[in-house]
Amino acid sequence: MQTAIEKALNAGFTPTDVIGRIRKGFDEISRKYDAGEFFLSELIMSGETAKAAFEVLKPHFQKTTRETIAKVVIGTVEGDMHDIGKNIVSTILLSSGFDVYDLGSDVKSLDFVSKVRETGAQVLALSALLTTTMLHMGTVIKDLKKGGLRDDVKVIVGGQPLTKNFAQQIGADAYVDDAPKILGVVDRFLQGGMNER
Repeated sequence: MQTAIEKALNAGFTPTDVIGRIRKGFDEISRKYDAGEFFLSELIMSGETAKAAFEVLKPHFQKTTRETIAKVVIGTVEGDMHDIGKNIVSTILLSSGFDVYDLGSDVKSLDFVSKVRETGAQVLALSALLTTTMLHMGTVIKDLKKGGLRDDVKVIVGGQPLTKNFAQQIGADAYVDDAPKILGVVDRFLQGGMNER
């Protein structure tokens, strides 16, 4: 894995280029899985391969020299082990100067709330890849309200089964359908365009 990535970087590809290629490959694998051409074991193996690739790429991302832009808590909601998209978003944010608190996958609602409270994060990014788990995103937002934190944090949701309409229904501030778009959305929040709903 490391050798293949180093070869790509030495050939002139940027770390972002490599991540884009990995994402395209994973999208194709997901499509074949949905079509019944691939099995669950192949989907899992591809996910583990992508994780290993991100670890190799992390040192190649140069964090900006400016002060930390904002704090972001990110994770995949309870019951969902998928984290490829979440990992891509996390890497993009880290490389762009954000403090990122990645809670991983299968994260309980109150763990998100606790981390937002602990860090004072301005942004909470929630990911889900299953229609059965994406409903937990609404639970997180409700728990933020119960904890008195909802007005202090912007909630961004993303994942293959989601839609902008679903994001609006659960009270999220924004829906991102492609990882690189995360920067534009967060920048608008920080520059005062705080209402994406």
